[in-house]
Amino acid sequence: MSKHPKKVSVKVKNGNFKKALSIFKRKVRQSEHLQELRERQYFTKPTTKKRKQKQQAIRNEQRRVKWVKENE
Repeated sequence: MSKHPKKVSVKVKNGNFKKALSIFKRKVRQSEHLQELRERQYFTKPTTKKRKQKQQAIRNEQRRVKWVKENE
């Protein structure tokens, strides 16, 4: 995630507002603006961040091992 995400803008072509809105929503999702806002809404201590990352890594490894066993 970049420190300063790019601004998102979309031009409406031929009055097709629905198409422009869907393109805008996709660009916002890809630029991760909303995700960054949600993360910055509350302060999380560095130890909490590390603990969550470690838990996520453990879950990912368990999923990977399960997937490998199923596909053998």
